Amino acid sequence: MKREEILNTLDSLYDKVLQGVPPKREGAVAMAERYLRKNPSVDEAALDLITDHISNCTATGFVLGLGGLVTMPLTIPANIAGVLYFQLRMIAGVAYMGGYDVYSPQVRMLTYVCLAGISIQSMLKNTGVKIGTRITKTVVAKIPAKLTASINRGVGYRLFTKFGSRGAVSLGKAVPIVGGIVSGSLDFVETRLIAERAYNMFIRGDVGNTAGFADYEVLDDEETE
Repeated sequence: MKREEILNTLDSLYDKVLQGVPPKREGAVAMAERYLRKNPSVDEAALDLITDHISNCTATGFVLGLGGLVTMPLTIPANIAGVLYFQLRMIAGVAYMGGYDVYSPQVRMLTYVCLAGISIQSMLKNTGVKIGTRITKTVVAKIPAKLTASINRGVGYRLFTKFGSRGAVSLGKAVPIVGGIVSGSLDFVETRLIAERAYNMFIRGDVGNTAGFADYEVLDDEETE
């Protein structure tokens, strides 16, 4: 598995996030609009979407972790690709709710950065683009496309090293049921951390806060429609 393959897979999954996966999964914009309609505020809509997607990621990690690994194209295991899809979908939905253009290369890059847990300030260091602890749509729009491509490569390297050492991958091959349980537990913890980063970045405009949101809870395990 090469770094370029991971980036290609991320791009493919992000495209599916935007387009939707018929018949059940609508695109990220339509999904976000649905949550906005049924909640009284953007903040509550974002937390509602996050809750549902954490539940989805946990279930996906368990189901696709059973019976060993069924690999997808580009050598990405099916359990990882399935969870990445829901995580990217969650981030993109939250970004749209925050007023960001999810079709732009800059927001795609920020979605990948959020997924990988990389500091955007460190990625932009010595590039001439200054981002403090606060982020705005105006600043994001000014990030050059060439720079977003460079940052995406950094994300690819981060995920490449991460996937290569993820214990649940090798465990699932030998002990399918245990592998599914471990995978689901890891997916819950990791997706919650990703959700906190997405919420802070796109709703609060805060890329310096890693404390999360104290009033957040997983409200139910119902699958998103």
